[in-house]
Amino acid sequence: MRSGTNLPRVGGYNRAVILEAIRSRGEISRVELAELTGLTTQTVSNIVRRLLEAELVVEAGRLPSAGGKPRTALALNPHGAYAIGMHLDPDATVTVLMNLGGEVVARVRRRSNGGRSPRSTVQRLAGAIDQVIEKADIPVTAVAGVGVACPGPVDLERGLVVEPPNLAGWHEEPLVDALADRVGIPVRLDNDATAMAVGERWAGGADRAEPFAFLYLGTGIGGGLMLGETVHRGQTGNAGEFGHITVVPDGRPCHCGNRGCAEAHCSPEAMLADLRDRHGRRVAKRLGVTGTKTRIRSEYAQVCRAAAQGDPAAADVVDRAVHLLAQAAVSLVNVVDVRLLVVGGTALRHLESRLLPELTTAVNERTIARRLRTVRVERSVLGDDVGAVGAASLVLHGTYAPGWAQLLATGVA
Repeated sequence: MRSGTNLPRVGGYNRAVILEAIRSRGEISRVELAELTGLTTQTVSNIVRRLLEAELVVEAGRLPSAGGKPRTALALNPHGAYAIGMHLDPDATVTVLMNLGGEVVARVRRRSNGGRSPRSTVQRLAGAIDQVIEKADIPVTAVAGVGVACPGPVDLERGLVVEPPNLAGWHEEPLVDALADRVGIPVRLDNDATAMAVGERWAGGADRAEPFAFLYLGTGIGGGLMLGETVHRGQTGNAGEFGHITVVPDGRPCHCGNRGCAEAHCSPEAMLADLRDRHGRRVAKRLGVTGTKTRIRSEYAQVCRAAAQGDPAAADVVDRAVHLLAQAAVSLVNVVDVRLLVVGGTALRHLESRLLPELTTAVNERTIARRLRTVRVERSVLGDDVGAVGAASLVLHGTYAPGWAQLLATGVA
């Protein structure tokens, strides 16, 4: 838990510290807030009054007292603010409206079309934003912002989507400005797996308070890093590209320009290609694998089910992908030295029973610091909408969580 500071000109930071304490504790009194944050009781009272006026927190009855006057409980008001999150994935775009408490109150899923121009894509995104707001029946003014999670690379400083895989014709597109102009709401952009790490931190509470690496398995493979209490984006905003760790020297070409990347060998599409390459088209046909782009999700699920039922060809392909992902995870843990790996994404659902034990064994038996710490491998708390929820969390975490942005802002408590 972060401490506040009683120095002047840090009101925004102190407000965020108090709000984070209330959010993480569920219910807490003003006295307990002062003890927890190190702020004076007067500072806490002033901040709480403003949070009540802004309807970000509510008074929620009385707390038991060891003696004296019962203390008033303060709780987060989940309806005090909302954020919209959009995951711009090559397979589908998922849009969610999430309240301050982390609950998804409206959701829209639309299949992506790699042939659409950036302009038509922005129009579709704006339509999805209008749709979730209408579904939730809230005013636009209640939405604090829109977060967009997109496959990298991204240019965060200029709000550009650089060259996303499977989106033909996209090159340094100003998505942030174009979408903000269209919907009239502030827009934040981030690498999709980084957004997921932020979402995991925001939604996970005490269980995700420590440093961790997030591994994303979906249409592609990505990673996000939450180091200390801050997301690590790197100098260009593209840190944590787990899918582009080399796992097969001089292996299959990857869209990034390298060869042998984890994504080129372990993504659902790559695993289906591996089945055809290693076992032939006759076996692929027997398992229902055609290689059709629109059927990748369903055919990947079929192969994973066949592997679980003991089919030797399917098991060979799945086990090879799991082994290579574990190999990449060892490299990642050796570099960032964390005690927690969080794994999420739509592709995990069919791979979980094989992958999580393999990752756990690998990072605890093959990393250089294995005698100094145990690494836990856990499933994401965000479910299948991890990308969109992470994108919405970019807004809530960036607006309401304590960080350097508040410390650099002017104002007093």
